[in-house]
Amino acid sequence: MTPADAASGVLVAFCAVRALRARTRPLTAAAALVLGAPVVAIAVATLAAARPAAGVAGFVRYLQVFVLVPTALVLLLRTTRDFLVVAGSVVLLALVQGAFGVYQYATGTGASYVGENIRAVGTFGPSDVMGMATVVAYGLMISVGLALAPAAPGSPRRLRPVALGCAAALVVPLVLSFSRGTWIATVLACAVMTVLAGWRQAVRILAVTAAAGVVLVGGAGVGSQLISDRVASITQVTDAPDSSVTDRYSLWAAATDMWRERPATGVGLKGFPAHRDGHAALDLSSGSDTDGAGQGFAREPLLSPHNMYLLILSEQGLIGITLIVGSWAALLAVGLSRLAGARRAGRGTECGLIATGLLLWQCVDFLYADIGGPSTVLTAMLFGLAAAWALRPEAVR
Repeated sequence: MTPADAASGVLVAFCAVRALRARTRPLTAAAALVLGAPVVAIAVATLAAARPAAGVAGFVRYLQVFVLVPTALVLLLRTTRDFLVVAGSVVLLALVQGAFGVYQYATGTGASYVGENIRAVGTFGPSDVMGMATVVAYGLMISVGLALAPAAPGSPRRLRPVALGCAAALVVPLVLSFSRGTWIATVLACAVMTVLAGWRQAVRILAVTAAAGVVLVGGAGVGSQLISDRVASITQVTDAPDSSVTDRYSLWAAATDMWRERPATGVGLKGFPAHRDGHAALDLSSGSDTDGAGQGFAREPLLSPHNMYLLILSEQGLIGITLIVGSWAALLAVGLSRLAGARRAGRGTECGLIATGLLLWQCVDFLYADIGGPSTVLTAMLFGLAAAWALRPEAVR
């Protein structure tokens, strides 16, 4: 258990006690349905687990990330100010982690990448190279949302310029994370957010982003060749995939085979590692090499398919993929509908752009990643912000 897990436990306990004392129904029927649907899938997958102890551990983790912490934030965030305070704290964390990541690149104290210790990983270390990239991307999405939204009455005059500056600054550590999946999710989510905000805003923000990219790669010459090679590798995932992509394809195939074996319930929570070798291709590596950032060489085992949708499908089957992903889809659909209404009313747009942008980013990133590591609690907070926007229209507006 990490300090973040402990803090989330305190948060959930506080909300539970307060809800019991209030003696009122804290959630609407629709909110309870959307937030409670994953509980059914998680419980069924826990019962299907071959190892009860591992199944219970998985039950607690899924419940924490997709049910308890999001529900707690729905109950706690009563005003737009509350929403923006939480969002602002994420931006602050992203700036701190990003600054440390840039320092790691500049001083050669980051994680190992192509034989050099230049990969920005922040405080997460080489065993969780996606951690800093995820935090920085969250901060970037929030900053872009604040920069795109029309200034709300009474908001600080400098809020939008500061948000735009934060977004531009966070591009640097995001690029230096060399995380292709995070790059793809960020580009797609930002593109959708700019369109949702209006074409004039879209042109403005894209121009600033392009300028930041030119300064980063061309003007400053920050690892331009390495970055160019990494970007080019995205288009070569089928023709000339590297070893990490080959391993990922093997893990994805193993996950789908597990689902075909038990289509309804999957192999049970935390069951992927135990069933992996019986379904994976022979060319699957024994692990991923990690080094640098203050740690020695280590070989990390491949314990998940690095795709959240396939992880759910393999371990929880059709029941899990329907109820859990269906819950996310409901949050996104209602959130987009509320955002359209907020634009017409001329208020609350910043919260709507942030919530939908974060959820869009996560849904795309889950194609290349899954939950795990210290940043998982922050992912739970992301779902909480999205749920607060979609399910409590009387509060966040």
